[in-house]
Amino acid sequence: MNVNNQIELVAVLLILLGTIFSFLSAVGLIRLPDVYTRSHAASKSATMGVLFTLVGTFVFFIIEGIFSIRLFLGIFFVFLTAPVASHVIVRSAYRSKVALTKESVQDDLKEILEKEKRKQ
Repeated sequence: MNVNNQIELVAVLLILLGTIFSFLSAVGLIRLPDVYTRSHAASKSATMGVLFTLVGTFVFFIIEGIFSIRLFLGIFFVFLTAPVASHVIVRSAYRSKVALTKESVQDDLKEILEKEKRKQ
């Protein structure tokens, strides 16, 4: 097995791993009970799924001798923006008083926001 075949195998495994993460994200969106836990599933596993898929594609094209700046920038911006966007969405849902599920046992942000209100 030569070096190119080994690198192709790595690329295929990365893309497969990205597919598995994306599938787990879809399962999490269906199975989890509230917006906060669903957002966690969507942000973490979907981001990892997209990143592994793009990195696998990037590695494959590097083997072919093509450096794709678009793929590189896509990896960078997904890694940078997806967690931040998820955090902002969940924070706005919390401030809009979207209820937590009954199974939630801890609400750390409630105490902090109450302290802020008392200061004002």
